[in-house]
Parts: sequence; C-alpha cells; structure tokens
Amino acid sequence: MQEQSVKAILVLEDGRVFEGVSFGAVGETFGEIVFNTSMSGYQEILTDPSYAGQIVTMTYPLIGNYGVNSEDVESRKTWAEGFVVRESSRIVSNFRSTMSLDDYLKANNIVGIEHIDTRALVRHIRDKGAMRAGISSVDTDRESLLKKILDQPEMRNRELASSVTVDAVFAYESISSEAEIRPVGSVSSKTELKYHVVAYDFGVKTNSLREFAKFGCRITVVPAETSAAEVLALKPDGIFLSNGPGDPSSMTETIAEIRKLTESKTPIFGICLGHQLLGEAFGGKTYKLKFGHRGGNQPIKDLTTGRIEIASHNHGFAVDADSLPADIEVTHINLNDHTVAGLRHKTLPIFSVQYHPESAPGPHDSEYLFERFVALLDTNGGR
Repeated sequence: MQEQSVKAILVLEDGRVFEGVSFGAVGETFGEIVFNTSMSGYQEILTDPSYAGQIVTMTYPLIGNYGVNSEDVESRKTWAEGFVVRESSRIVSNFRSTMSLDDYLKANNIVGIEHIDTRALVRHIRDKGAMRAGISSVDTDRESLLKKILDQPEMRNRELASSVTVDAVFAYESISSEAEIRPVGSVSSKTELKYHVVAYDFGVKTNSLREFAKFGCRITVVPAETSAAEVLALKPDGIFLSNGPGDPSSMTETIAEIRKLTESKTPIFGICLGHQLLGEAFGGKTYKLKFGHRGGNQPIKDLTTGRIEIASHNHGFAVDADSLPADIEVTHINLNDHTVAGLRHKTLPIFSVQYHPESAPGPHDSEYLFERFVALLDTNGGR
C-alpha cells in the first residue's frame, strides 16, 4: 500500500514560501538555507560537519536513486539541519545500498521536503543571498513558522566548531582499506608510519584522515579548543587544520592559538574553515559570501603552476585578499568569482586552500595537495 503524503512547507526569513511534501522525518527544523550543485554525494553531504546549522537544497532534480550505505559516511552522525529536493527517489538500485534515502533521513531524524520548485528556490537564494529558513510538516501555518525563523541565530558571528568537534584526543591509523581508532598512547598492531600529523577537528571529514594515512602519516585528532602548547607537546611533524562550520571570525581564541603554531615553524596545512582561520591568524580578514560555494564542480586555478582543477566546495565565508600582509601569497583563485581559494606563507612551511581536496564527494583533481604537504614534511625533516 502506498504511503500517504504529508504536507510540508519551507519558509524563508524574507517571507518567501514553498509548499511541498514531507519526506524523511516528520517534524520541524531551522537553519541557514543553502544550495549544493553536486549531482550525487548526498550521503557525504549530510554527514559533513560543515553543514551544521544549515538546510541543504540539492539543485539536481532527482536525489536518492542509489540509496545509502554504511561506507560513505564522513563523520560520526548526520549534521545538516534539513534537506530539500525536487524529487526523492523511492526506487533504489545499487549493490552497496542498505536503505533508501527516505529511510536514512527518518532514522537520523532529518526533516526533509520534496516536490517544490528547487530551481525557483535556488534562483531566490542566488539573488537574495543565503538566509534563515524553516521546514515544517507539523506546523504548516506560514506566519507561525516565520516568527520562529526570525528567532533563530544568523550564521554571521556564529561559532559552531565547538558543537561538532570530538570530545577527546584520538589516534587514527589506516593501511589500505582498514582503519583503526584507538586511545592515544596505546600500542598499535600496525607498522609504524613515517610521519606524525596532528589534525584539529573543527568538523573534519573522515576522508581527509584516509588521505593522510595513504601518504604514510599516522594521525592524532584533537578537539577544536586544544591549545598550541598541547599540540606541540605531541611532537607533530605537521599540523592539519580541518574544515568545519560557522563564522571563522567568531573563533578568536582558536585564531590566537593558530598564530602561536605558525611561530613554531611546524608545517601547517589548512582546508576550508582551517584556511580561513589561518588567514585570520596571519592578520587578514574574512567575510561572508552572498550565497557561498557548495558543490563538486568549482573551477580553481593554481597560480603557482597555471593548472586548472575542478574541486569540491562547501563554504559560506572567504578570505579578503586585500587584507593579507605582504608575507602571505595568494596561490589559488576561484575562476567563477575570483575569490581567494589558496594561500601560502612566503618563508614558512604553511599553506591552505578554501576547497575540499579529500574529494568525498567530488572530483579527485586536488588530491595532490596531500602529497604536497607530505613532501613538505619530508623537506622539513619528518621522522
């Protein structure tokens, strides 16, 4: 027997309303409404901590046709506040699939809405900017929902890394396809790896850790609030500043600790939020983009080589190039809007990019950045 549809509404803070049908969990949710232009990768998107505080709209019209599996998760839980699609496929066809997207959202209490005009929604976000919004399948009175939306915090000046980071330090090791998570200080049964990288978890994705392991690194993951002194006491060959959600300028204490790390001359590699925090630590400024970059098809130019790469993005803030000091060089730009997509220090072994080279989901053009960082560890005298 066919499941009876439940009405749902999506309301934006400027009063725009979209009526549709509930899928996933029945309920009510709020967040900043954003869009992602990827054609696939919805499971990785839902489990990317960078989407904390956000309702994600997929621009591709049919989502869910290959289902969900236990292997493509990028963190310990789902983080998106809500999910918006034109049509959710109830037909699942993939040998790896263990459940449908609809069942996955229900199991993880993610409220979704479908059968709305996502093209009109995306055009609205593009023209008016990302803004607060709400989805409800329990309170479908638009005025009532709008009042609740206006009581929600804005993304600007919002600190979210502390809400997604791990509670304690842990070690991650991976050889081939096998991964091991164990308490720091315990003995591993695996062969000792060549480099030791300490990774700040501002919302780290698992595939970043896999990439480091693939290039001969053992990884110690530390919470976002870990001090520079505590990190350096772990004697890292290099330091990784991960992706994550929220406004980087709100993380003043973290920025101060990163500044201390840069003074240690330890190699540092930052991506996304980590890149923005490095920019702030160097004395630069960050600003909120109108609607951000989210998808697996952003064109990036490496100014140091002239090479063009197609990269996966998920960010709503950017580094202001004009605010950077003279010893910081812009190395990459986004060819869509010429925003800063990469930085490096001219004399210290430190660089960062605004996008996601771990490629989950997305193209694999940017994986060379992990190899570049490992080469920097070797040059710097890694153990």
